[in-house]
Amino acid sequence: PVQILSFLGGVVKVEETDLKPRVGFLYPIITHNISVFINATREQDSGQYMCTVNVVDDTIRLDKNVGIINLTVLVPPAAPTCQLHGSAVVGANVTLSCSSKKGKPSPMYHWQRESPTLQVFFPPAQDWARGTLKLTNLSLEMSGVYVCKAENQAGSKNCSIVLEV
Repeated sequence: PVQILSFLGGVVKVEETDLKPRVGFLYPIITHNISVFINATREQDSGQYMCTVNVVDDTIRLDKNVGIINLTVLVPPAAPTCQLHGSAVVGANVTLSCSSKKGKPSPMYHWQRESPTLQVFFPPAQDWARGTLKLTNLSLEMSGVYVCKAENQAGSKNCSIVLEV
């Protein structure tokens, strides 16, 4: 464990870590609320944080003076990349793929065909985790704009691809 913040003998001390300019006590210590804040959170701030409170002349009981919290910093998906795999000719099969280089938790992918012929897809044609959409036995009517949305709890981003059969 690395100490990041302390209050000892009436003095607040912020240790030399990458959190130093972004961390502090939320309230004055006299309020007896020792909540802390972390500004401008980053993915690498994720982890386990421990708070220990020791009162002078008090019996230290390890099970009573320690609080632990796990922090997971969510990261929205980066703009995904859409690709076409295969030859878009009548009667053929193609796979549309969509992938995002960033996102925590890993994004789920949802394909849909845009207007004028709006169409949504479901498994097994669409794989939400892998970001693929399999189109089989292509016809001229399947031509159009296909949009993929990469989405997690922190946000979403889209990409699109034009399929010309």
